[in-house]
Amino acid sequence: MKIAVVYNRESQAVINLFGTQNREKYGMETIKMIKEGLLSGGHQVKTFEGDKNLIKKLEEFMPTVISGERPGLVFNLSYGIQGRGRYMHVPGMLEMLGVPYVGSGPETHALALDKVVTKMILLQRGLPTPKFTVLDTPDSPVTEDLTYPLIVKPKDEAVSFGLKIVHNEEELREGVKVIYETYHAPTLVEEYIEGREVNVGLLGNNPVQALPAVELVFGEGPQIFTYEDKKNKSGRTVEKVCPANLTEEEAEKIQQLAIETFKALNCYDTARVDFRIDKQGNPYILEVNSMASLGSDGSFVFAAEKIGLSYKDLMNRIIDVTCERYFGADFLVPADEHMQKADVRIFNQLTKKRSAMETELKAWTNISSRTEDPVGLSRIRKKLEERLNKLGLNPLESCTNGRSAWAFETAAGMQGGTLLVVPIDVPGERTGFPIPFRTEQEWLYGEGIASSRGGIVTMLSALNALKEQKLLSKKKVGVLFYSDEGRGMRYSSSMVEKAAKLAAEVIVLQPGFTDGKVVHQRRGTKQFSIIVEGDPIRIGKETKSVDVLNSFIQNAQKLQDFNNRKKKLAVSIQDVRSERYSVLKPHRVYATLSITYIDEKLAVETEKAVRELFKSQSKGMRTHIEKLVERSPFIRRKNNELLEKLTDLSSKWNLPFGTESSLLSSAAGEVPKGTTVVCGFSPASKGLYMPEEALHRSELVQRSLLLALYLNGE
Repeated sequence: MKIAVVYNRESQAVINLFGTQNREKYGMETIKMIKEGLLSGGHQVKTFEGDKNLIKKLEEFMPTVISGERPGLVFNLSYGIQGRGRYMHVPGMLEMLGVPYVGSGPETHALALDKVVTKMILLQRGLPTPKFTVLDTPDSPVTEDLTYPLIVKPKDEAVSFGLKIVHNEEELREGVKVIYETYHAPTLVEEYIEGREVNVGLLGNNPVQALPAVELVFGEGPQIFTYEDKKNKSGRTVEKVCPANLTEEEAEKIQQLAIETFKALNCYDTARVDFRIDKQGNPYILEVNSMASLGSDGSFVFAAEKIGLSYKDLMNRIIDVTCERYFGADFLVPADEHMQKADVRIFNQLTKKRSAMETELKAWTNISSRTEDPVGLSRIRKKLEERLNKLGLNPLESCTNGRSAWAFETAAGMQGGTLLVVPIDVPGERTGFPIPFRTEQEWLYGEGIASSRGGIVTMLSALNALKEQKLLSKKKVGVLFYSDEGRGMRYSSSMVEKAAKLAAEVIVLQPGFTDGKVVHQRRGTKQFSIIVEGDPIRIGKETKSVDVLNSFIQNAQKLQDFNNRKKKLAVSIQDVRSERYSVLKPHRVYATLSITYIDEKLAVETEKAVRELFKSQSKGMRTHIEKLVERSPFIRRKNNELLEKLTDLSSKWNLPFGTESSLLSSAAGEVPKGTTVVCGFSPASKGLYMPEEALHRSELVQRSLLLALYLNGE
């Protein structure tokens, strides 16, 4: 499980520093111990400051979950940065975000932090607490009949800030004045209970477990636990005794009172209730710590150790009780991996490795392999070959040309099985520095991340999941990757066709569409280079001849008449450049023209018309037309069993799925008509082939899961 440990320590990243500043901080050593404890439990853990940047950081760390996957969880240690309600800030943010978290909700923290409100609730529930009153200012009258000595403390501070015993009116007013001037808050005044101080930690929810009571032995000086004591600045050592020196009956009574207090304030997961016990053995509830300290020297941790929970065990036990609260009691039932069905094990494996998948995606994305970059292509080819070898796949020489296409197959062979096809080049010329990998909650960005890298990682993740379950070698699976997508598969298309004839079905790992849509139809493409040449013409010269550039523009405008949306035919000029001498008009025009189509016959007729249109008609003007790319369309096929199986499997696992047609050609067009094929199986893209190309983050695990489940059951 992904766990974000959120705390407040150094950061003051807020819009304005305004209001009461937080004085409570966890030490970095404690934060480190908590993180190490959670890591030992097999969790993925990162630490974050609970400031205004927290939402963005959690979005990056915890992407939206898929159905059946448990969301990430926050281990909340945040006391807030500022304000009287600072305990509530991070829990409130997490509730808004829909992120589960350890500990009580904002409403409970509000009650527990306000000691006066806490005492009013306790009295309403019939729970014992010392008599008290509240003084708003140093001059406020004491309206209750209280007996000295008294305790003064801010009504909404923690860690014993401002805590003091007063023995007369003068000391009372002085103590209230200090609190009023230091904390700008009313003062809680309550009768001092002479006797012993005992703490009871609470763990869990239903049922709540009361830990053994811890007694604080103060030795010399005030018989209260001061701020100086807690920060080891008092010069004395406060001894902790656990279990407290109580009779069995007294221990049970104080534990039951702690549980009732926990429930009265609607606490969750952990808390600590502080008591004083008078000389007659009567317990009084002083306050509730809704965020019990998890410092290694704190009484909560001390008590847990007495029942056999090491620090690491305690941290993971806290996670367990939190998950049980959110996800139900079944979450804690240990699963026998060998008794689970293979598809359930595959699901659990892939969803637990979401971070590893994104890390691998980043590594692949950071390797540049543009179509015209032979060094980059060689590097990524070798890395992919190494990965496939480690997965136990063997080279398939008959479908490899060693130049632009390479094929591999499992030990069971590919004959009659499933062929996975994926490009490794990134089409287009680089015009600047590579776009670096970056993460948002819904999208992952980087050069070629959707056009190539998403398909590679989806394929490898699915195959690796099968291998870890010792299933891959038994499956009839082939992999063909190619490096000339940017050249229209000029050299690799024959290898794809040959490999597809061996397989029973083909899955092409190119980008799909959002909402889990794969591609069931793609247009074909014919791409031409057009060069129009003529004699140089001086600017301003009177002549009946049309210059080269104007002639080309006039013809290009006529191309609009060839477009036929109903018949899914489009003709367009993709780029144009010209050459000229000094102040003369252009004498040569270069252009790239593209025809996209579904109907092959109509495309042939259109090609003839285009050639006729640009045919040289003026004296001294010459036209050269060369076909650069010819890619067959991928026509929607009736009774596509592969598509039907994927639809059923997606429905069973509640994964988004659907179909859509695409204008862009792909390797699916090279698959013979007798072979079943689905295209667009890699995660959805945004800004495809553009600098800000992005891949849909959740679909990375969804597509990997669907592919692994399908290959397991095909």
